[in-house]
Amino acid sequence: MHAEQLEEIINDHGDQRSDLITVLHEVQSNYNYLPEDALRYLSERMSIPLIDIYSIASFYKSFSLTPRGKHLCSVCMGTACHVRGAVRVLGEVERKLGIHPDETTEDKQFSLQTVNCLGACALGPIVVIDNDYHRNTTPQKINTILESYKTLLDAD
Repeated sequence: MHAEQLEEIINDHGDQRSDLITVLHEVQSNYNYLPEDALRYLSERMSIPLIDIYSIASFYKSFSLTPRGKHLCSVCMGTACHVRGAVRVLGEVERKLGIHPDETTEDKQFSLQTVNCLGACALGPIVVIDNDYHRNTTPQKINTILESYKTLLDAD
């Protein structure tokens, strides 16, 4: 973590307690997670106790304290998605990626998480990868969906 990068983020978004969530989002978008040394720097620089920063970072599901994969795959497990087969969809994602929720593939390409509701109940089961919503997902569609992101990786 480079102090210059963190200073730039703070200069862009502010150094007040009320700016912390925005600053954390920016740090995470740059590093794909919230590195401990960055949180320590922000604590000192923004005069916010480290425990308060960790409380916020661990409270919100959008933040990660461990490195995430290049692609974040979220499977909705809300009631509507659950009754439409989200458990089977999640099982297939786990099988294809070889990981469980809150884990990242060894090649650091995919991280998997479950969420309680994505607000698209009529379209469930929903799988979201990198903010792309895949509606009416079935276990049979998972391979095609994941392969399209692997193709993107190969093109990078």
